[in-house]
Amino acid sequence: MKTSVAIIGAGPAGLLLAHLLASQGIDVVVVERRSRAHCESRVRAGVLEQGTVDTLTAAGVGERMRAEGHVHHGIELRFGGEGHRIAFDELVPGRAITVYGQQEVVKDLVAANLAAGVDLRFEVEDVAIGGLDTDPWLAFGGERLDCDFIAGCDGFHGISREAVAPHLAVFEKTYPFAWLGILADVAPSAPELVYAASERGFSLHSMRSDTVSRFYLQVPPETAPEDWSEDAIWAELKARHETVPGFTLATGPITAVDVAAMRSFVAEPMRFGRLLLAGDAAHIVPPTGAKGLNLAVADVRVLARALGEHYRTGADGLLDAYSATCLKRVWRAQHFSWWMTTLLHRFDGADAYDRRLQRSHLEFTARSKAQATALAENYVGLPYED
Repeated sequence: MKTSVAIIGAGPAGLLLAHLLASQGIDVVVVERRSRAHCESRVRAGVLEQGTVDTLTAAGVGERMRAEGHVHHGIELRFGGEGHRIAFDELVPGRAITVYGQQEVVKDLVAANLAAGVDLRFEVEDVAIGGLDTDPWLAFGGERLDCDFIAGCDGFHGISREAVAPHLAVFEKTYPFAWLGILADVAPSAPELVYAASERGFSLHSMRSDTVSRFYLQVPPETAPEDWSEDAIWAELKARHETVPGFTLATGPITAVDVAAMRSFVAEPMRFGRLLLAGDAAHIVPPTGAKGLNLAVADVRVLARALGEHYRTGADGLLDAYSATCLKRVWRAQHFSWWMTTLLHRFDGADAYDRRLQRSHLEFTARSKAQATALAENYVGLPYED
């Protein structure tokens, strides 16, 4: 078999790249080890930056997102018994976030790719890669797929980065806590996301729809989902969120509980020979800044333009600059995610000085227009360079 670009991974990065390349007439094959049903039901990120929304819309896959997604023009920082709104509509006019689940983005992209005749192969096992210097190939199911390029969009635990690990520089940080993620069939108790900092630890109130809410609790890193009963989860969420007058957290049936590790990770460069890494395969951020999915989309925008130039004109300037171009945005997002994480979480072992310093930083962010603007412009997503 032969194709132009072989894409490993049918998450948002791989599917969007396939769609953008196919729309330019570039032949692609996507391989994914999980089932289509799994990919379309896996609940992950749900906050889309303005640039992500614009990209999906321009790619022709934004109709359902615009109809069903929730546009938010601010977030709330809650601490010290008060709520402080960071007003995107005032600080960064014309830019907002849209709450629309990753699984819904995947559904839209799968449908668009199938409608365009893109070769999507789910439940593909034992994928191997080789020839990355000059003649790349994938092997799976007793078949071999020769290609011009391989796009590694297979996430943090995929085979793509591992295949070139000796050639990469790795930068990483592990945080001394995790997030307990809770999905519940209950209407949101607030119109926008609430980031709550307290002596009990951090908590986030988010939503997926008018009837489904998503919550996160800061927990010890060794926590397992079964460590928390439903009653204990609601009691702790109430203790961390019902800290301002008049606010009551609505409760309902909990449908899913998971634990997410908190880490920062970057592998450089994002290209080795004919292998190009994108999304979580190259970098991870703690979810506090809501940047993971959005960084994947930013990578794919750059990569699709670079490969388009290669096949259209034979020029490789954009391909040669791919890693450096993406990493500028990646490191900005790394800093913002680290900043949000250290601003809002309780660190065991922090002394009285550190705790007072953290509170001072929170208060300054809430009252300083300049600081709030910096938070807002990073949160909604910095404009793309193109």
